[in-house]
Amino acid sequence: MGSRPTIADLAREAGVSVATVDRVLNARHRVREETARRVYEAAHRIGYHAASVIKQRLQAELPEMRLGFILQKERQSFYRAFAAEIEEAVRLAPGIRGRAMIEFATTQSASETAGLIEELGGRVQAVGATAINHHAITEAVHHLKSRGVPTFALLNDFAQGVRENYIGLNNLKVGRIAAWMISKAARRAGKVAIFVGGHRWHGHELRETGFRTYFREYAPQFEVLDTLINLETRQLTHEATLDLLDRHPDLQGFYVAGGGMEGAISAVREVREPEELAIVVNEITPESRAGLLDRYVTLVNATPLRRLCGDLVALMVNAVENGMAESPGQRFLPADIYVPESV
Repeated sequence: MGSRPTIADLAREAGVSVATVDRVLNARHRVREETARRVYEAAHRIGYHAASVIKQRLQAELPEMRLGFILQKERQSFYRAFAAEIEEAVRLAPGIRGRAMIEFATTQSASETAGLIEELGGRVQAVGATAINHHAITEAVHHLKSRGVPTFALLNDFAQGVRENYIGLNNLKVGRIAAWMISKAARRAGKVAIFVGGHRWHGHELRETGFRTYFREYAPQFEVLDTLINLETRQLTHEATLDLLDRHPDLQGFYVAGGGMEGAISAVREVREPEELAIVVNEITPESRAGLLDRYVTLVNATPLRRLCGDLVALMVNAVENGMAESPGQRFLPADIYVPESV
């Protein structure tokens, strides 16, 4: 059993003097926030017994900032991971004592999301949300903006021209990546299909556009079938996939541009062999990872959640401290690409 870390061990790990550590621990003299944070992080790493005391002293002088977030599908593994990364990004945000307030929409209805935005906007200094594009939601975002509360669109862009910033993948490019992969992995030219969640997911529309334009430009020997709406539900996607495969036994591949991919994967497992179809889905979850490992899924386009959350919190803090931007912006992140040999 190792000995308890000493103040000298902490100073060495943090790269500062023992006197500096003493000032941080006892608040004898003011220490730069960057130095105090370095001491705290070192204390946390080596298990120094007073790490919690350092954290309290570090945060005591910082302004409190309440940041609100609205996510979808509380029981879905992707959104659980998203919430965890948000909590961590807010906890680590420099210069503030951050508090993350996370709400989950129970449906994808515009009225529910608009209500959540309005309600949460009354309790926080900035809001980040995943939401459909709808005039009721745009109105709620506009109302918050008039009160000085900026709103950030996450994953799917909405309230364009009113929201403060969009942060997520370049969805047009994501659709083209999916089409490129299917065109290369398909056993032969033929029919391909695409599922989208609904008509008001702007990101899905962009993915569909990218998907179709790639085939028109570079793989015209493939026929892209009429778009399928799956409402992002597992069961509906399962049934729709079985019906698709029954009606088009010569189908060469498909892309699930939104949620519900678990149902598509389970349906293909029932009636097809591994690698018989070229299948692309979004987000790395236990189901998509298993699909890759078993060779039913060809490629996964995934959102880099840790980077997104870190960038998002920095943008939110900047907007609160320095005011909203004159021109709404976009922050595109590169997709994390997973194939069977990379998991």
